[in-house]
Amino acid sequence: ALDPGARVAGPTRGRGDGWLDHEWSVSDMHTREAMRACSCFIRTDQLDGETDWKLKVAVSCTQRLPALGDLFSISAYVYAQKPQLDIHSFEGTFTREDCDPPVHESLSIENTLWASTIVASGTVIGVVIYTGKETRSVMNTSNPKNKVGLLDLELNHLTKALFVALVALSVVMVTLQGFVGPWYRNLFRFLLLFSYIIPISLRVNLDMGKAAYGWMIMKDESIPGTVVRTSTIPEELGRLVYLLTDKTGTLTQNEMVFKRLHLGTVSYGADTMDEIQTHLRNPYSQVSSSAGNTPGSTPPRKAQSSAPKVRKSVSIRVHEAVKAIALCHNVTPVYEPRAGVTGEAEYAEADQDFSDGNRTYQAASPDEVALVQWTESVGLTLVSRDLASMQLRTPGGQILTYCILQMFPFTSESKRMGVIVRDESTAEITFYMKGADVAMSSIVQYNDWLEEECGNMAREGLRTLVVAKRALTEEQYQDFESRYSQAKLSIHDRALKVAAVVESLEREMELLCLTGVEDQLQADVRPTLEMLRNAGIKIWMLTGDKLETATCIAKSSHLVSRTQDIHIFRPVTNRGEAHLELNAFRRKHDCALVISGDSLEVCLKYYEHELVELACQCPAVVCCRCSPTQKAHIVKLLQQHTGRRTCAIGDGGNDVSMIQAADCGIGIEGKEGRQASLAADFSITQFKHIGRLLMVHGRSSYKRSAALGQFVMHRGLIISTMQAVFSSVFYFASVPLYQGFLMVGYATLYTMFPVFSLVLDQDVKPEMAMLYPELYKDLTKGRSLSFKTFLVWVVISIYQGGILMYGALLLFESEFVHVVAISFTALILTELLMVALTVRTWHWLMAVAEVLSLGCYVASLAFLNEYFDVAFITTVTFVWKVSAITVVSCLPLYVLKYLKRKLSPPSYSKLTS
Repeated sequence: ALDPGARVAGPTRGRGDGWLDHEWSVSDMHTREAMRACSCFIRTDQLDGETDWKLKVAVSCTQRLPALGDLFSISAYVYAQKPQLDIHSFEGTFTREDCDPPVHESLSIENTLWASTIVASGTVIGVVIYTGKETRSVMNTSNPKNKVGLLDLELNHLTKALFVALVALSVVMVTLQGFVGPWYRNLFRFLLLFSYIIPISLRVNLDMGKAAYGWMIMKDESIPGTVVRTSTIPEELGRLVYLLTDKTGTLTQNEMVFKRLHLGTVSYGADTMDEIQTHLRNPYSQVSSSAGNTPGSTPPRKAQSSAPKVRKSVSIRVHEAVKAIALCHNVTPVYEPRAGVTGEAEYAEADQDFSDGNRTYQAASPDEVALVQWTESVGLTLVSRDLASMQLRTPGGQILTYCILQMFPFTSESKRMGVIVRDESTAEITFYMKGADVAMSSIVQYNDWLEEECGNMAREGLRTLVVAKRALTEEQYQDFESRYSQAKLSIHDRALKVAAVVESLEREMELLCLTGVEDQLQADVRPTLEMLRNAGIKIWMLTGDKLETATCIAKSSHLVSRTQDIHIFRPVTNRGEAHLELNAFRRKHDCALVISGDSLEVCLKYYEHELVELACQCPAVVCCRCSPTQKAHIVKLLQQHTGRRTCAIGDGGNDVSMIQAADCGIGIEGKEGRQASLAADFSITQFKHIGRLLMVHGRSSYKRSAALGQFVMHRGLIISTMQAVFSSVFYFASVPLYQGFLMVGYATLYTMFPVFSLVLDQDVKPEMAMLYPELYKDLTKGRSLSFKTFLVWVVISIYQGGILMYGALLLFESEFVHVVAISFTALILTELLMVALTVRTWHWLMAVAEVLSLGCYVASLAFLNEYFDVAFITTVTFVWKVSAITVVSCLPLYVLKYLKRKLSPPSYSKLTS
């Protein structure tokens, strides 16, 4: 393991971040100069969420060693930069000291393998640079926090208020006594008598309720496979305002499909691909026949390309377009070695298994693979490729070899990639180029259709690439090559000089075609996003992918609606640029924001508050090129600045930090493994299930817990009010009203089942909640449980407690035992009636609970001789007195509820009727 600047003699193998010191693959040991001899492919899906393979290259001076064992005898050291978060960059040098002069080589991100990545093809020997806490993957993970729901915090505030009320009431009682005798002892006796104000059973009831909601979610057949991993926060699902989602694997399936080829005058869709095959067979059959007659003669298409005035036939234009797509890319066909064949014979070209079924394509971008797979499906197949050449197989089975003279890779600045190839059979040199329409429109010859068609394809959610070519003469190419080599050797402004030389070629190129590739969305992503938007939830997309891709998916998934503008935040590097760009963004209204991770970092450093404030006003925000830590940082920013509840949803290891930072984390079991699903609070199998999870289960969990919590408080307040009235009537004596079993039975046996049955209550049918997501907006205001509703319940408790006690005192006969019997029976009946009053939709279990509780109470009257006079209980007097008190305590509330329903009905009542 290396510290920055530490020396190491020879390589080590290990589980850490490291660079490739030497690389070989079993099938290529004998072809050290071939492309795969000094490179390998790795998968980085657990680090950045992208499932495509990345090409990694070995240090070139170690490749010249005669044998692998020599690696251990060379004297060399590595200088590496200090550990940092950025997974997309690395700077270091490799120095070999035992040569004369010493060899220095620069190390970049291309030479590194980070921990948590997988070597997909090839074998690696390397030096471990970072281990343990210094690896990129560990630096990008955060420690999970304990999550507490908003409802629990609100109930905590109310419980504090109740405690203050308890102390105040006790002090008032002692004061009214006139501080006689040992008053502090009386104070404590009052504190104990009124202690029922503090709802101790609240925690138990709520936790049982949460467990019940979790069970209901997992048993819901509409969202199969859903797992509730945290039983403490189901109510959070009903209070969300921000949803932060990953792109790859969450909104999209990360499967590219070629959809459209446009040649200007004619367009081919999925249903007309067979026409392309027919067009392709013609030129190639001509080529093979003419090549058979006169060896080395030029094919017929040459005559036309040298005379551009002649309008080309559709057949030839199709053929040139497909050939360009088949040649202009960075894709490598990989063949799995056949099992059971050993020895050198396997590596002979002739003996390798080149059958179509055994071939897979690998590239750094999945849309390039889609293009090459499409050319294979129409008959032009890429069969092999190395650093110097590639081979295509025609529909007739003929092999065409092209020599690769230069490669210009895709960069996010240039937005295009190019290749110069020489056709081995005709010695023609052609410069092919493909790229985004913004970059290509100024390079290709004048045309009247490109911009319009790009717009049409983008609206369909297709990723567009413009393909163009330019034929070069041998002299033109030699001139270019000498200037290009010169530019590559310059010390100052190398990148600028190289770009300038390449641009000299990028002039007046012949536009061949426009391709459209679709990144397939997950099932029902559009309706689900639409539903969430109607529910008042703001959706932010945080992705590690490129800006163009992210923007395209934002449009195709309707995250950004068709009428909305998109403001692409320009890359900024310092405070001044950030200030100007923020001002430009402030002038725009109702437009979606697209910002890259680097620009975001700069803006947050200087203008955190302004940026978050502006972004929160946007209907949608897309952050691209985000590292895992940045995703978590954005979640925390939203929580701090808005105080609203956030939900994060993702499917890869790179989303774990964000899921753990959010108030509510949802993981999807996807292609990228189960890391996110295991770290989340809720795990689902498809993105579309989130709609029902929030609209139905989130709503009912919150509404039920709010009703349950307030009812448990009411239950304690009403009995404390009766105690207070009782004490004040009897000269403020600190004597308990109910003793022993009555108090225990009141909170458990007699009222527990009906009160807990509130967890089955629902105000809106699930179908309605899904059909009218607008109902969800009300929940985020938190009106079901607030100080206002709490005070209403306090008033109800004081009214009922007062009526029950005064009623019993007015109507009681000669003995004091009767007061206890009448008031306690009326109290139990009142509680059962109040549960019935609170219920919005009856469930058969609720009725069972009511009847069961009443039955238990009636049955227990026979045994409680020390509290009740059994002879008195069975008289008619007792029955009418209890009935009268209960009616007085409950009837006004039923009348009030009826009037409220009529005069100011809740928003959902229109839907339930």
